[in-house]
Amino acid sequence: MQSRWWSCGIRLAAWIWIWSVALLGAWCIPANEVNLLDSRSVMGDLGWVAYPKNGWEEIGEVDEDYAPIHTYQVCRVMEQNQNNWLHTNWILTEGAQRVFIELKFTLRDCNSLPGGVGTCKETFNMYYYETNGDEDEMEDGEMRDGESRYIKIDTIAADESFTELDLGDRVMKLNTEVRDLGPLNRKGFYLAFQDLGACIALVSVRVFYKRCPFLVKSLAEFPDTIPGSEASQLVEVVGRCVNNSLPLYEPPRMHCSTEGEWLVPIGKCVCQPGFEEINRSCQVCKVGFYRSLLESLACSKCPPHSVARQTGATVCSCEDGYYKIDSDPPNMACTRPPSGPRNAISNVNETSVFLEWSIPMETGGRKDVRYNILCRRVLPDGRGLEECGPNVRFLPRRSHTNYSFLLEAVNGVSELAKDHAKQYVSLNVTTNQAAPSPVSVVRKGHTGKSSIALSWAEPDRPNGIILEYEIKYFEKEQDSSYTIIKSKDTEMVVEGLKPSSVYIFQVRARTSAGYGAFSRRFEFQTSPYLTATSERAQASIVAVAITLALVLLAVVAGFLLSGRRCGYSKAKQDPEEEKMHFHNGHIKFPGVRTYIDPLTYEDPNQAVHEFTQEIDVSFISIERIIGAGEFGEVCSGPLRLPGKREIQVAIKTLKAGYTEQQRRDFLWEASIMGQFNHPNIIRLEGVVTKSKPVMIITEYMENGSLDTFLKKNDGQFTVIQLVGMLRGIASGMRYLSDMGYVHRDLAARNILVNSNLVCKVSDFGLSRVLEDDPEAAYTTRGGKIPIRWTAPEAIAYRKFTSASDVWSYGIVMWEVMSYGERPYWEMSNQDVIKAVEESYRLPGPMDCPEALYHLMMDCWQRERSNRPKFDEIVCLLDKLIRNPSSLKKLVNSSHRVSNLLVEHASVEGDSHTRSQTVGEWLDSIKMGRYTELFMEGGYSSLETVAQMTSEDLRRVGVNLAGHQKKIITSIQEMRVHMNNTNSTVNI
Repeated sequence: MQSRWWSCGIRLAAWIWIWSVALLGAWCIPANEVNLLDSRSVMGDLGWVAYPKNGWEEIGEVDEDYAPIHTYQVCRVMEQNQNNWLHTNWILTEGAQRVFIELKFTLRDCNSLPGGVGTCKETFNMYYYETNGDEDEMEDGEMRDGESRYIKIDTIAADESFTELDLGDRVMKLNTEVRDLGPLNRKGFYLAFQDLGACIALVSVRVFYKRCPFLVKSLAEFPDTIPGSEASQLVEVVGRCVNNSLPLYEPPRMHCSTEGEWLVPIGKCVCQPGFEEINRSCQVCKVGFYRSLLESLACSKCPPHSVARQTGATVCSCEDGYYKIDSDPPNMACTRPPSGPRNAISNVNETSVFLEWSIPMETGGRKDVRYNILCRRVLPDGRGLEECGPNVRFLPRRSHTNYSFLLEAVNGVSELAKDHAKQYVSLNVTTNQAAPSPVSVVRKGHTGKSSIALSWAEPDRPNGIILEYEIKYFEKEQDSSYTIIKSKDTEMVVEGLKPSSVYIFQVRARTSAGYGAFSRRFEFQTSPYLTATSERAQASIVAVAITLALVLLAVVAGFLLSGRRCGYSKAKQDPEEEKMHFHNGHIKFPGVRTYIDPLTYEDPNQAVHEFTQEIDVSFISIERIIGAGEFGEVCSGPLRLPGKREIQVAIKTLKAGYTEQQRRDFLWEASIMGQFNHPNIIRLEGVVTKSKPVMIITEYMENGSLDTFLKKNDGQFTVIQLVGMLRGIASGMRYLSDMGYVHRDLAARNILVNSNLVCKVSDFGLSRVLEDDPEAAYTTRGGKIPIRWTAPEAIAYRKFTSASDVWSYGIVMWEVMSYGERPYWEMSNQDVIKAVEESYRLPGPMDCPEALYHLMMDCWQRERSNRPKFDEIVCLLDKLIRNPSSLKKLVNSSHRVSNLLVEHASVEGDSHTRSQTVGEWLDSIKMGRYTELFMEGGYSSLETVAQMTSEDLRRVGVNLAGHQKKIITSIQEMRVHMNNTNSTVNI
């Protein structure tokens, strides 16, 4: 009788909960979950099997909308030795290897039951049994032997239990428990529930698996994907380009996690030629527009003198009278042949003729203007002209000969213009003059660490008035790359040289007849770097010299007033002086793009026009200021180009009152950026140079610089997400390396992050101030070097290569894994240089996978040839992403603190030895905000702090996970330092 009464009680409890659910409405199931069984959605009886028959009891009712509601309950607490079993129907897995089981149930508190009950439990057990087919219902004997047949999942306990008082107050305490099950290897399974004497109502059972739902991202379609069986496994899925799109660089890929989330996007699709992306779909180019390359994003208006008369054009056709050659880029205007050369003159050197002329008034719109010269000899006695044959030879000082030259300008499309009238310039010359003889001696004067003073005598046979001298020089063993400067005097100071380096110098003279031959080679060496002692000695000498100069001022003034000159006179290089750099040339192989330094252009404005797109200022709206740069403010706002969708852009402005040199420096970065096109390189939209202020327009990166972004989100990302960021940076650097570009300033502050966590390399201008800290860069010839990120050979010898960029990438990896920590902390730059030279390296960041730290150490190899290439780094990171289990092993905490922090204390003293108080220690790790909390918690000395645990930190009020990690890391380092100190004392 009592047992039946308790059964009624639990039925009442179930009904209270059922009607409360009915009033709340339907359950919402996340899109990434697929139900295999949901007892709430079954229309008829569940039909589950119970043993014994009077054990679990199915209660079937309807709610206010007459929808069926099923629960199973059992409450045989008055009897001893209960063993009540309930098993479900066969559940098909649908290919899932890991499933989740959600139980909702109520349970009676045993303490609320009256005395004398036979048995009472507050738990029950859940089991499963795998099979490849729906089997017949089990016999009683099989059910009785359930524990041996089934595999136990877990013992389920209630967080909340109800009492008789709860029933009276109609307060229901519903429990929800979720368990995962896997790996599953068969087509389906049964669930079973075992009651050993509890008063329980099983309100609902839901079995489901998680999947990564169908997704379209970056024009790539990723299908519904079932995750793998392991909890940390990622399943790589190759996307399918849709809607007239093609893969860019590599097929798009995503990784499906066990939680049903898409992670680590790699690659993307872009619209095929003739289409552009608008509102996440590819739309055909309109009439008058075209798109030929996958790298460009939108359809472009046909360039000048060309047309596209149909939609979907991939090229534009030239108008009548205008032409293109096969090697012309699609965005180049159609052109025509040039007019004739202008102002032709000749210089004769005995048997050589030097012709000079001005470029044609009309070049036809092309830069590849070249010249054809027809040489004809004037025959004696007016008998006409004959072409100069290859076998004609003339000896010096023979009787003079008359020549006639026809000079014609042509360009790349001249051969296509069959009906174009050729325009020649005629020259008549006589070979009766001679160029100067070679300079015989070049002498070295004062030598500095970056300069050498030269002087020389006039040639023995000037053969006329010397108009100027050319000085050619280059570093020894590097004669393929040389520099030529000019001087009107017989002396010159050559500046901008490397310290402790040997240079080769040659000099030649020029008269109206042309240039003479270069002198023989002269070898001179610059001075080495000055040591601190020699610098002080030099400063003392300079001071004495200045004092003597003041004493002799009157004498010097007298000489000046008399108009006499005395002493060494240095030939000046004024801004207009011609300085030419010659290299092996910009060699281009078919299909390979090569970076071209804008500084090699005689006119830097030509590089800006060639590599960037001019944008009308009316298409830009500045909405807000987001920062400040060296040259002016950095703003953001929309860019609305005709025929294209509006996009958000970042706008760098050049402040008013700039000099022409500042303008060139400002646009230099745009000339570099305009040559790059890669998903992990910041994209240049264009420049504004024809109105003020001058602007550089780039894509807008919502999350700003990587170092600031990481500091704001300390500890908020998974290791896979961090590795995905590093992979993007490495991919961008691989592209730059393939282009032949060396960044020189790769650091987290120069990486930008967009809303999708895609990292892009930026900041290609090297003339800016690197940091506000005046010690942040070690100044050498040619600008500032970011010491903490720069390879040793680049600091010592300015050997910047892709290998030195790899070193910097290793520092960026350390910044990412430490969430924006400053490399080498508060060490001075000089101490960093010394520490690296002594083979000290940064320790592994907190919770850093061992595989990543090994890669960092490879990047920091002293020999640059031993460092990995960027394509090897990308390959390794791809392997780690595909196999997340390789990231589980972390850097051993007992070895995390490298000898850099312990041994380097003698040079600088680490934060623990320098800090005398807890407050100073917290300030040194930028956690000074917690000083008062530490004091109030009783941690007033470093000895007590060294004993703190994570629980102690939470107790004093340090609740942010990232801050806890940073403080615990520093405490571990403090312990290591204290242990080392004690060991030294004991010895």
